[in-house]
Amino acid sequence: MQITMINPEQVKNTPFENSHLLHKLKEMVICARLYNDINETKSILLSCGKFDLNDKDLYDQVKKDYELVQNALNTKGFKALTGAMGVYVQPRTKGAGHGSTSRAFYARPVFIQKILGI
Repeated sequence: MQITMINPEQVKNTPFENSHLLHKLKEMVICARLYNDINETKSILLSCGKFDLNDKDLYDQVKKDYELVQNALNTKGFKALTGAMGVYVQPRTKGAGHGSTSRAFYARPVFIQKILGI
């Protein structure tokens, strides 16, 4: 699940406490829908819920994930970001096809499970 795009200059220079990532995670509405088919001919809403990052352990790990990305940007550059980074939040390519250069913060499945309480 995509959380927010990565602006490399902003992430390099912004502490987690002031980050766009934290801002997005502070108040988020999550909607679960039933997958129907590849053409998405219909969309059945299963549930909706509010999520905020008020659990200290989750907060601390998401902060570490952000700072890992921030450190990579500051020391190795944008191309060093990989989907292998992060425990709950990972930087991944965004966009159609291979070779995309834009990146976004994505919630890993384990984080989505925690968000949904499953």
